[in-house]
Amino acid sequence: MSNGDTSRFVRLTVELVMEITEPDLLTGAALDGISGEEHMTDQERSYAREAVQAEPAEAVAHLIDPFDLVNDVPGVELAQASWSSEEIDYDPDAEEWDLGDAGDDEEV
Repeated sequence: MSNGDTSRFVRLTVELVMEITEPDLLTGAALDGISGEEHMTDQERSYAREAVQAEPAEAVAHLIDPFDLVNDVPGVELAQASWSSEEIDYDPDAEEWDLGDAGDDEEV
């Protein structure tokens, strides 16, 4: 397939599992970010503060931004992004968490 026949759009799927080792540090960083957010109304800021204090996954969602993943990639402009964060039960030895070696996937 030549370059003229290929799509200009690429979907990048990334799944991360993070261990929260210092919940207070995480929550504090998220609260600092919310305080510095210029585009939030007072009501949105209040709701966001309550959410990150109640659930670490919300704090992660406020700190991780997919736009940051591609900002410095030359020749790429982010067309659309969505992300979510949730608390999970994680057992690194369980078969369901084995990402395997899918060839094209990069595992770190």
